[in-house]
Formats: sequence, structure tokens, C-alpha cells
Amino acid sequence: MSDALREEVENWLQRHWDSDNLRAVDTEIYDEKRWLSEVVDAGYATPTWSKAWFGRELSQREARVIEKTFQKHRAPGWGKDRFSLGAITLYKMGSEALKAELLRELLIGPICCLLYSEPGAGSDLAGIRTRAVKDGDEFIINGQKVWTSNAQEAEYGMLLTRTDFDVPKHQGITFFIFPMKQEGVEVRPINQITRESEFNEVFISNARVSERYIIGDYNKGWKSFQAAIASERLIMGMGVTARSGMSSHSKAPALLRLAHKYDRLKEPALRQEIAQALAYRQLNSLTMQRAVEEIKTNGMSSLMSLGKLSMSRIQHGEARLSGTILGPRVLVNDTEDARHANFDAAKAYMNSIGGGTDQIQRNIIAERILGLPRSNDVDREIPFKEIKTGG
Repeated sequence: MSDALREEVENWLQRHWDSDNLRAVDTEIYDEKRWLSEVVDAGYATPTWSKAWFGRELSQREARVIEKTFQKHRAPGWGKDRFSLGAITLYKMGSEALKAELLRELLIGPICCLLYSEPGAGSDLAGIRTRAVKDGDEFIINGQKVWTSNAQEAEYGMLLTRTDFDVPKHQGITFFIFPMKQEGVEVRPINQITRESEFNEVFISNARVSERYIIGDYNKGWKSFQAAIASERLIMGMGVTARSGMSSHSKAPALLRLAHKYDRLKEPALRQEIAQALAYRQLNSLTMQRAVEEIKTNGMSSLMSLGKLSMSRIQHGEARLSGTILGPRVLVNDTEDARHANFDAAKAYMNSIGGGTDQIQRNIIAERILGLPRSNDVDREIPFKEIKTGG
């Protein structure tokens, strides 16, 4: 099957993709939406999904054949069933009508940001206070979100809201696909230590969202949200949050190149540390493969938390190792190698915080993988309106 599939994808790309000029055949410039439309309609963007929803019902192993062939030809559009969070969540938890309306659109164009964390609800997202009040066949939204990546460019956001304050905090939550480009949505960039402004604050004042855009069920959004956060942790466990342009498998070889460049490979202890870094990457890759298979069988896998925590440790460790290789040079940020090392050291904290902090992942691992007793949550079963806050 793999050889036949590889040949099929090769032939399709030769007919449709100009690898030399990086654009569709018979076009003058690269048109992203047009190209992605072709890839989606061919079933190559989401090959593991059902045929009813732009897929080919292939295994993960077969999907990797498609990805590698696309990468060989430098053709974009692969891996949407692994990395397009909005589309993945809609596919898993959205109604048939909502999928018919928005799924293809999410696959071929707009960014979908994640409107989860709030100033008073970060690690404990069940504490969210952004309010959604029903008004006919729409909801009026008021609240604030923070640490939202790509909010400035996003056309949609996956929005976690409180729709019932009279029930315990994990109930009374509704999850929406939320149109961002409307009156009442203000986005303010946050300046980061990496000199990026990837994260944002989002202020929502009397904005509206259609009842049709509920993901899952009304007042039962915590369940559909779990599918979304699980996919985010899976992606972060794969190392996709590393420096732009660097794949999850490229960092350890980059350490080898760096050590060779500065003539450090003769040092046995340093060679051992680099080998360990490469081994950690490989081990975590295998863990993520197990997680993907568990998700296919059970719909969920606590191994994603293990993978995300591991990737956090990997990124911090490799940044430290880059500094060790460079030595005092890393203190003078005037070379590309030093800039990359310092950037990676700062960026590693994103993986330690986003998608649930390292401490949250340790709790999940302790309770769901190791079977240790659940930590005491004194406000878990009381009505949300009775929970005391510092505000």
C-alpha cells in the first residue's frame, strides 16, 4: 500500500505542483487558498479523516507517506489533520451542520486562535468568567482573554464561555467557534522577551455569535474543550513551538553541527549530552505515536501530557546545551548562533506555560497515568457563583 500510495501522490504532485517555482502548475504566483483547495479536495490535507469530510480514511503510517512526499516536493498543505486545531476540533466535536458550514473554510484559509485563558483563569480554566448570554438565536459575549496566539490575524477563535453560574464550575460552560472580525472585539499585542508579539489580550464587549456555532452541546462545553486542549498538547509535545522553520526532529542534529563548528565534538562529556538530547527526542516521538494511536481508539490519551512535559524539558535542555557549546560567546548577542541560542532559551518557556503549565501536566500524569489520588479541589462541586475569588 505504501509504495502504491507514494506513487499516486508523486504523480498527483507532478501534475499539480511546480516544485521549482513553488506554486501550482500553470499559475504565475502562489495562491494559498487556491492551492489548499486542491489539496483538501484531493484528500491529502486530512488523509486520516472520513471520506465524508475531506479524508481518505488512511492510517497514521499511510498519512506519513503523504507528508514525506509533499515535503520532498516542498509542497504545502499536508498535516491539517494534525496541526489545524480549529478544524480538528470541529471535525471531532462539531455538529454535522456546523461542519458543513465551516470545516472546509477552516482547512483552506483562516487562522483560528484559542480564546481560553483569562486573567483569573489560567491553570484552572474551569474558572473562566467570560459570559455568554442567549439573545434569540445568538449569544452576546462579554469578557477578557489573555495569552492568545495569533489573535491579530485570526478570523475565528475557539471561545470558552460561562453560560450558567448556578452549577459547579466544570458545568455551565459552552464552547463556540467565534468570529473575530466584528465590532466589540479588541486585540492588544503583548511584548515578549523574545521581542515577538505572538501573544495578545482580547477584550470582548457585547460581541455576538450564532447559536449554530456551538461546538458540542450547550452548557456541556467542557467535554468538547477537552478535545481541543488535547490536540494542542499533542502538537506541543511534537515540538512544533520551536524556533520558526525548525522541525521537531531537527534540533539535536543542529546541536551536532554547532558542536562541530566550534570544535567541541572531541569532548566525551559533551558528546554524551548531545547523544542524550537526540535520544530524548526519539523517545518522545515514540510516546507521541502511542498517544495518537490511543486517541484513535479511545478518543483521548493522557500520554499527551507526558509528551508535552517531556518536550518542555527537551527544549530547555537543548537551549542550555547550545549555551554550553558556545561558552562565553553566548553572552554577546552579535552572531547568528548566539542569537539563536538566546532566542531558544527564552522561547522554551512558551512550551512550559502554553497548553497547560508543566505543573498541570505533572498533576495529570500523577492522577491519570500513575493512578495517584486526585488533589483536593474544594470548590469543584459548589455552584460557580459561590466560588470566592480575589477580585
